[in-house]
This record gives sequence, structure tokens and C-alpha cells, in this order.
Amino acid sequence: MSAAKKPGNGPLAGVRILDLSSIVLGPLATLTLAGLGADVIKIEAPEGDNVREAGVMRKEGEGMGHVFMHNNRGKRSVVLDLKQQAAREVLLRLAQDADVLLSNIRPAAMKRLGLDYAAMQTVNPRLIYVNACGFSAKGPYADRPAYDDLIQGATALPWLMQQYGSKRPAYAPVSLADRVTGLHVAYAITAALYARERSGVGQEVEVAMFESVAHFVLADHMAGRSFVPDESESGYDRLLSHDRAPYRTKDGYLCVLIYNDKHWRNFFNAIGRPEMFNDPRFITQRARSRNIRAVYAWVASVMPERTTAEWQWLLDEADIPHQTINSIDDLLDDPHLRATGFIGEDEQPGQGRVRTLGNPTSWSGTPLGALHPAPGLGQHSAEVLHEAGYTDSDISHLAGSGAVVLGRTYTSSN
Repeated sequence: MSAAKKPGNGPLAGVRILDLSSIVLGPLATLTLAGLGADVIKIEAPEGDNVREAGVMRKEGEGMGHVFMHNNRGKRSVVLDLKQQAAREVLLRLAQDADVLLSNIRPAAMKRLGLDYAAMQTVNPRLIYVNACGFSAKGPYADRPAYDDLIQGATALPWLMQQYGSKRPAYAPVSLADRVTGLHVAYAITAALYARERSGVGQEVEVAMFESVAHFVLADHMAGRSFVPDESESGYDRLLSHDRAPYRTKDGYLCVLIYNDKHWRNFFNAIGRPEMFNDPRFITQRARSRNIRAVYAWVASVMPERTTAEWQWLLDEADIPHQTINSIDDLLDDPHLRATGFIGEDEQPGQGRVRTLGNPTSWSGTPLGALHPAPGLGQHSAEVLHEAGYTDSDISHLAGSGAVVLGRTYTSSN
């Protein structure tokens, strides 16, 4: 029996996604797609997504850590124990009317479960089957485990941090590899949906973390190794300059980017040093690029001459880009984000009032709807199975065997 698709708003309204992914990478991708209107059904194991227990939560034991809560808004949770044949049959039935299946389970494990692309294609030739993996199946690392920290290390990010000035190799203090790759997954899914509109059939898509982040890093830092033979060493000097940092002023710090010829002329005029534009280090964009470390060091040497407020006034008058440094608290209270509605509030069952993050896109013809709160573990198991044609008796039987787990009830947040 065909499952009724949930109505929604946005350009992806009517698209149904079965999301077997966990942690950050896949959930970020499907959060993006849910924000665009897709009906995302999050398939969880009985123990739930591991990240449910990560980070800060208001109530222990309710599986609503802040990372999970932010990455899983707008989704419905169904719990299936895919070790059981009955649960696998449920997933195959749900796939009959799905548009996309996303998994970060290793392909070999999916094949052992009978849930590989070949099996899914049999039940739904239009299905787009996406594997978000650590390493491409074409290479020798295909079976290696992959987590954000490991991929950051493999793609030279801790090494770059040390080149930049860190006392030792360091990871970026955000889940960069997961989030970069998650955005690749999101656009790959939308492109695959478009391709299906023309061909009428689905396809298998692989998105690899290692390759995604390697592209992200190498596009900046191949530098002279972009050429064959090499023109120079790797590493983009502008990004690795130790003085490419918020500049110290007389009483604080300020982010300043003096970039093109107009900016530099205006800057030198503003500080009463117009002759500096004729300095061989500054006179052209190419000269500045070749001497970028010296250029940044020179700016760093003059910034302490004025207070932050004095620099802000002067740079505004000179039409030179600048920005104060926000803390996380500052960012949450930023007047622009408040004005655009990007920072909102909602009621999260079991957790009370929570701050929410909006969608960075806006649409004139297919406006986006609001995302409902992140789901409790198995909160929508019965609802989704009913949509797929299962009776109350069927669902009770599946729940009794443990193949399906029905949702937990949250207590009041008061």
C-alpha cells in the first residue's frame, strides 16, 4: 500500500527521505533538506542516535542533547531493530514510497542486512540511494572508520593549524569535516532528485568525507603544487600568515580586511601616510600577494596606535571592511540575526523553551515552513507505520517482538 506523504512547505515539499544516518554528517544534510520542506523520517536503532546523549541537556535520560536537538528539528523518528528480519521488511516497505534513502552505515554491513542498493532498487527503481561514507569505495581506505577528528587529521587541518602558529597540531573547534561533507550530501541529493525528474529512475550516490574535506583544503593550499612540475611548495601564504588574525588595537581587537587598490589608497590616506601606496610591497594586488606576510605584519604594527572605536570611525569613513569580534553569546544576541528571525525560540517537549536556528535561505515562490521540534526516540514509529498501511494489530506485534520500538513519553519540563 502506498504511504501518504506528509504535506509541507518549501521547494522540497512532497519529497520523502529515509534517513539511516547518525551523529552529525547525515543529520545535518537531512536537517538542511527538512528545512526546504522534505519529509524526513529518521530511522534509529533501539538505543537511538549516539549524539542524543552528547553535549548539554536540560533533563538527563531523555536523549535530547543540544547537538541532537539542533541537527534533528523537522524530522520524525522511527525505531527499527535492523538486526531483525521483521524490521528490515518494514524498512523495505517504507522504501517503496520514499524518494531518498541516506545511510552512513558501511556498505558491506548494508549488504549483509539485505539493504544495499540492489535490494532497494528492486522495491523502488526511483529511489535515490545515498551512502555518506568516510572514504571512497574505490580506494584502499574504503573500510576504515571515519569520524570528524580523524578526517581532519587525514586532510592536514591539524598540520595547517600548527603552520599557522598553534603550539601543537590542533583540530578546528567545530565539527568541520562532518558539516562540510553534510552540505555535499544535501546538494548531491537535490541534484539527484533533479536528474530523476529527467530520467525517471533513481541511482546510487556516494559522498565521501575524506574526499570532500580534501577538496576543501587542497583548493586553498595546493599553491605551487597546483602545477606540474611544482612551481613552489604547498600552502597559501595569505591564509597561513601569523598576522592574518584580528588586529590588536590600543584597547582590544578588530577584524579588518584591506583588500583591493581602493581600500589600500583609502587606508593610507586615512592614517596620513598616502606615500605608502607607492611602496613596492603595496602598489599592486600582485605585489601585495607576493609580500602578504610583510603586508599583514605592517598593518598589525600600526593598529595599536588607535582604540577600537577610533579605528571603527576611521574605517567607516574610508569605506574599508571591518568587523568586531563576537563571542558565542554576542552572536546569539546579534541584532541582525534577531531582526531576520534566524535566532528564534520554540517549545521542545520535555525540555521547555529552547533557542532555535533558522534557515539561511529565503524563497519568494516556495516559502519555507517552520520546523517542528526534534523528535523523541521512536516518537513517530506508529504514525509512520500507519501511513505505510500497517494496522494497529501489526504494529503491536512488531513492537512486541522488538522489531519496532514505539515512542517514549516525555515528562513536563516544569
